[in-house]
Amino acid sequence: QVQLVESGGGLVQAGGSLRLSCAASGSIFSINSMGWYRQAPGKQRELVAVITSGGTTVYADSVKGRFTISRDNAKNTLYLQMNSLKPEDTAVYYCTANWATTWGRGTQVTVSS
Repeated sequence: QVQLVESGGGLVQAGGSLRLSCAASGSIFSINSMGWYRQAPGKQRELVAVITSGGTTVYADSVKGRFTISRDNAKNTLYLQMNSLKPEDTAVYYCTANWATTWGRGTQVTVSS
């Protein structure tokens, strides 16, 4: 089994930046893709970004050009660099592995206007 633990969330003003981290442990040899999802209050969970084992990345249109997903395989860590944050980015952000079959518990990101 794979365990995922997110960190790096917090409160930031609009226009600011945050970097989320996700530490993976357990059966890390089985991990291929990793990604980030988010869920805002009253809304459905949505894909933010995904990165494959080969380094291919996919982003939601709403975050293209502002967010960057990356992974450090040596450290078993996934990152999400979030720049030019907007109030509508406020949500709980979840780390996922293996095409969202494994989930972390989430970290809160709040962007004030």
